[in-house]
Amino acid sequence: MNCSLYQVDAFAKHVFSGNSACVVLLSHWISDSLLMNIAKENAVAETAFLIREEEEYHLRWFTPDIEIDLCGHATLAAGHVVLQHLQPERNAVQFRTVSGALEVQQHGNMYRMDLPNRRPESATLPSAIAEALSIQPIEVFKARDYVLVYAEESDVANLLINRALFDRINLDPGGVAVTAPGTNYDFVSRFFTPQATILEDPVTGSAHCSLAPFWSERLNKQSLEAKQISERGGEIRCELEEGRVLLFGNAVTYAEGHIQI
Repeated sequence: MNCSLYQVDAFAKHVFSGNSACVVLLSHWISDSLLMNIAKENAVAETAFLIREEEEYHLRWFTPDIEIDLCGHATLAAGHVVLQHLQPERNAVQFRTVSGALEVQQHGNMYRMDLPNRRPESATLPSAIAEALSIQPIEVFKARDYVLVYAEESDVANLLINRALFDRINLDPGGVAVTAPGTNYDFVSRFFTPQATILEDPVTGSAHCSLAPFWSERLNKQSLEAKQISERGGEIRCELEEGRVLLFGNAVTYAEGHIQI
């Protein structure tokens, strides 16, 4: 079986930045175990699998460890592949996913993603997470992911994770977002997943389904500029609209080829 594969850097204006995702085109669904092996072989944060169904596409996301319920950067990568490589005559594409219908739309020189609003609620931080952090948060919230709020951008930038302690907790399929007001952005963040092959995710679109509504309410703003301050880094514009979170970002193709399975 020969399948087309694209590797895309999402939330990036040039390669070697943002978050890398592979997009694999399938003619039909194959076994979950084979999908997982492909994701492990690709060895990037996320592999998106696409099947075209008339004018829509069915989309699933796999890390090297598990299938997840929502991935922003791989959805952006999949939208880029459809709108730039497969059907460049289109300006929008809708994906059918376990998180509902998700749309990626060409928006000037960027893409706009329409994602669910996952506003976090006040929560108690598990001791296994707290003990793994070099700096303790001032507030704790949770939706799918824990959202740990810090006073300063420097706290987020300087935070260290003791992985041996951090991996004691299983948040399948969630993770831990750490965030603070930004110096040059409305807010900054980093994202960590315990027991995952890739501990720190470079840019996490799905986390902004919680971060954007949190900071929108905190800052009383409907449009926010965000930056994930991982080593690769990435910029995301966020807008809140009728119970949805709109994320805007760039994407660039790094590689195009085929896989044999």
